[in-house]
Amino acid sequence: MNQINNQSLAGGLYRSAPIILLFISVLNEFDFNNLEFKYFSFNFSYILIFYFSLKRNESLGYTYVFIAGLFNDVVMGTPIGISSFSYLLLCGAAAYLRNITLRPSLIKDWVFFLLTILVVNSFYFILLNFFFNHETNFLNQLFNILFTFLLYFFFSYLFTFFDKTILGSYNVR
Repeated sequence: MNQINNQSLAGGLYRSAPIILLFISVLNEFDFNNLEFKYFSFNFSYILIFYFSLKRNESLGYTYVFIAGLFNDVVMGTPIGISSFSYLLLCGAAAYLRNITLRPSLIKDWVFFLLTILVVNSFYFILLNFFFNHETNFLNQLFNILFTFLLYFFFSYLFTFFDKTILGSYNVR
């Protein structure tokens, strides 16, 4: 398969693809409730931020993640800064895992992702409910966490496949 030259326009677009996907995912409020899937929802931005902060930490900058969180707050109607805080906690957890891991494993990353999204969502909902008195449907959030956790495995394989085949990057963690 032909590898994309890092100096070409396509290589530049591919290197900035995580940032583009992140902003598309926070600006797009697509929900599966319109397709009659009542409880099927997942947080793609959590998966994207955690994966790329863990595997290709140079592709997402903390400033972009922070600004994407501000955009998400505006789109979702939550108080400004809550999503940015959550996204930066995800980045911090991924950086911690990257630095302490000697032998990377998708299963370890997956379990750590579950623990991370549980902690991040706990902070998110504590801030929203206790400080801002924002109503939250906990059953919907439970299903969102479950599907986000399960789909991390799929998206991790998908992102790794694209890294290896399109960019030719075999040093993906």
